Amino acid sequence: MNRPFFSVIVVSYNAGDKLLQTIRCILDQTCRDVEIVVKDGGGTDGSFEQLLKELDLPEYAEETVRENIRIRLFREKDRGIYDAMNCAVEKAEGEYLYFLNCGDLLHDRDVLELVREKICSAGSAEPAIWYGDVLEKTSGQIVLANPQMSHFAMYRYLPCHQACFYHRELFSERGFDLQYRVRADYEHFLWCVIEKNRPARPLSLVIADYEGGGYSETEEGLRRSAAEHKSIAQRYFTPKERFLYRLYLIATLQPLRKKLAQNQRTAALYDRIKNAVYRRGH
Repeated sequence: MNRPFFSVIVVSYNAGDKLLQTIRCILDQTCRDVEIVVKDGGGTDGSFEQLLKELDLPEYAEETVRENIRIRLFREKDRGIYDAMNCAVEKAEGEYLYFLNCGDLLHDRDVLELVREKICSAGSAEPAIWYGDVLEKTSGQIVLANPQMSHFAMYRYLPCHQACFYHRELFSERGFDLQYRVRADYEHFLWCVIEKNRPARPLSLVIADYEGGGYSETEEGLRRSAAEHKSIAQRYFTPKERFLYRLYLIATLQPLRKKLAQNQRTAALYDRIKNAVYRRGH
């Protein structure tokens, strides 16, 4: 079989009905130049068995084809979500890798086809990260990614991995760094762009409907996220950059803006203002 353009990677552990919902949304895509890699961590809630039943497969099945899309399935223990994603990357054969969490959905049926057209029309063979926007289910707002990935933009905020398509070569040297439980995708993005000098290119498309509400948004997860951001920033940004960026964020009331963005009552207004600023940058 020829190499597919996309490998859509879905990792799960006791995901309930969300695993099946996410797989269905991928199978519904108009783009068929896709493989789906499902990595289950050995959950006990029956969600993986439910998927096998939906696909009419026996428990030992490792591969099938549905609607001209190859689905590859495997179960093994892992050390968390980023370890599971790394394991799935080793199985993936697509030209571009895309990670979609259980409960997250592609925004509409044409997303992958539109992304494929944009990448192919760019005519560049240089390995790159292509990134887009997401719709936050909690606020109902479309959150635009920064159209230019300057050092300050990357220090402050990066699109989540559900909005990013990675050329497979960006994972050939190393995967996600497992010392980071919350921010491993953030660290890997910076490693690709800053250390390896690979481009990050905006797609100007809404890629996924992002569910949120996971560990990273709990009180403990937010504390860990802040500590990991500090550690990662020390690696990729100079002391001068970190000082100036922190000073700017304080001067522009970043702690208040963060609360506004996370509050369901104010998130919609905040996102509209931020998106208006980003649109002017396109």
